[in-house]
Amino acid sequence: QVQLVESGGGSVQAGGSLRLSCAAPENNYSINRMAWFRQVPGKEREGVADIYFGTGRTTYADSVKGRFTISRDNAQNTVYLQMNSLKPEDTAMYYCAAARGLVRTPLAEYEYTYWGQGTQVTVSS
Repeated sequence: QVQLVESGGGSVQAGGSLRLSCAAPENNYSINRMAWFRQVPGKEREGVADIYFGTGRTTYADSVKGRFTISRDNAQNTVYLQMNSLKPEDTAMYYCAAARGLVRTPLAEYEYTYWGQGTQVTVSS
């Protein structure tokens, strides 16, 4: 199973910004979609943002629309999550995920095959 490599994360005050990065191995032709999820201890994992490589279409959770932006570096299998206007409710462990082939429901956890190790984001008030 291919493992994704994540970077970024840290602590920031409410209203601040942070950027996360996620990279897949070079020449990995099977991946055509990447996404970000987050999870708070004791709660279910939540889909945050998704991007489909074929068209560039993006999908966002309602809780982050207008504040978060997912993007892709087309020269590499790398995606970014730009997080602006951060709120304490955004505090969570953030995970990168990737999928191949047809995905019927973006941000549904079962659609994604490959995962990163997670990076902690903490937003203080």
